[in-house]
Amino acid sequence: MTRAGIRAWFLVHKWSSIVCTAFLLMLCVTGLPLIFHDEIDALTGQAPAVGMVGLASSGNGPGLLPLDTLLAMALAQRPGEVPLFMAFDNDRPLLTVTTGPSPDAPPETMTIQIFDRATGATAGAVEDSGVMHFLLELHTDMFLGLPGMLFLGLMGLLFCIALVSGVVLYAPFMRRLDFGTIRSRRSARVGWLDYHNLLGVVVLAWALVVGLTGVINTLATPIIQLWQRGELATMTAAYAGRPALAPERHGSVDRAMAAARAARPGSTPQFIAFPGGAFSSGHHYAVFLQGGTPLTERMLTPALVDAETGVLTDVRPLPWYAQALLISQPLHFGDYGGLPMKLLWAALDLLTIIVLGSGLYLWLGRRRGGTAARVAEIETGAAAMPS
Repeated sequence: MTRAGIRAWFLVHKWSSIVCTAFLLMLCVTGLPLIFHDEIDALTGQAPAVGMVGLASSGNGPGLLPLDTLLAMALAQRPGEVPLFMAFDNDRPLLTVTTGPSPDAPPETMTIQIFDRATGATAGAVEDSGVMHFLLELHTDMFLGLPGMLFLGLMGLLFCIALVSGVVLYAPFMRRLDFGTIRSRRSARVGWLDYHNLLGVVVLAWALVVGLTGVINTLATPIIQLWQRGELATMTAAYAGRPALAPERHGSVDRAMAAARAARPGSTPQFIAFPGGAFSSGHHYAVFLQGGTPLTERMLTPALVDAETGVLTDVRPLPWYAQALLISQPLHFGDYGGLPMKLLWAALDLLTIIVLGSGLYLWLGRRRGGTAARVAEIETGAAAMPS
């Protein structure tokens, strides 16, 4: 690599790292407990109790109450509200019903009730409070909504650029050193530099995956809006211009579920969006079905059922950009492989915190000489590295 090339890559690595490091440290620190949110909820008693563990809630087999019955129970608890979503736990007989004052109610006005479908008992409610909710909000958008999400997406993109540019600079820098060399006898700065480089290479692939999936997750709102204006509008074109169906005219949820499952044999329902919300039209139950294999269970297919007649009107997989979002969400937190995967994600997260912290230390303790000196050190494989 020429000196001009090294200089360009050095400046890219330097400034992308400086801009994003503080925010990435915050994301790594807040993301660590979020990896174990299920386990933490269980330890703190916030996980709902169930009557028959192991019985999935998404079917209509023996021992499970009808969806219409549970919906009526939920609405009785929230008089004057309308149903928005019904979601299923495919490992336990749990079902959540989300209600709100209107079909387009904002999230802060929604109420989420949890039911044990095997017994009909209320198994608790989802509370948007506590330490875990605070950490999730901070990690997701820093309490700034969509602008905060997009800003963190930009920080994630800069992080990925810093990783790639660091690898490009690592090759000429290590030309005279064996891989993994830690020169702890030279000075504290040189030792931390070698740890920074080595751990950066160790977590490189994981950090790129988590960084890129994090960027995709910050685009969730634009991606959903694009689907609504494109695919969903096409699927409901025959109903365009009609007034929205009043809640009292909604038909059986069980009938809609049966129609959707008949159209996609072997699939499993994940949630139902009720008429008038962002994920359906003013006339449809939108039953979102997932595949029945580990490879396809993250891929959703919406089936639209006329809420008044119970007739299936359209079913088609989500477009590629929406599927990319669905795949990136569990991959980002490592919550698709059980506890072993979570432990691996946590270990790599801790190593990334060390990489980010050491990079910040190296920059704060940088030596005199400016960019030219740093470029010369990289070019000759000398004892220092850009910071």
